[in-house]
Amino acid sequence: MAETTSEHIKSIIALLPETPGVYQYFDKEGKIIYVGKAKNLKRRVSSYFNKVHDSVKTNVLVRNIRDLKYIVVKTEEDALHLENSLIKEYKPRYNVLLKDDKTYPWITVRNEHFPRVFLTRKVIKDGSKYYGPYANVHLAKTVHSIRYARAHITLLRKTFVGENSRFVSNITSKIAKAHVKALKRKRPI
Repeated sequence: MAETTSEHIKSIIALLPETPGVYQYFDKEGKIIYVGKAKNLKRRVSSYFNKVHDSVKTNVLVRNIRDLKYIVVKTEEDALHLENSLIKEYKPRYNVLLKDDKTYPWITVRNEHFPRVFLTRKVIKDGSKYYGPYANVHLAKTVHSIRYARAHITLLRKTFVGENSRFVSNITSKIAKAHVKALKRKRPI
């Protein structure tokens, strides 16, 4: 039986594209035991079967694989999001990370009179606006910084109208310049 399983898996690997995607490994009961992502599906999946691994856990995983399926996506980021979703949905035995309900950050603009803007990993349906999820935390912090500045500028414009418009323009300009400097330093405010 092991020989036929090995041949079956090798035949699937031979057909794998060299594109980004997500792969799923199944055990003898047909249950998903591992979900992974890859920049190059063919190279990544075949790496499991072409060598003996240093990790005991990985060697046990490979011995238990009886079937595999894959999903092709357009970008690595799509693969990352899909992998995250599948791990949360199926909770595969060998996926240690992301099992504990960790997730990618979102930018939250609270539904309040003076809306707060902050990063969160928990989406609560309370009428607030959520932007994301962001697989790249640095990008999330940068976008958060920009949204934060825009929220302050909007609040200033709503608060100071009429004769104070020159004041608002000066403050707006200073806030925008501070954020541009922060982005150039790659450190959001």
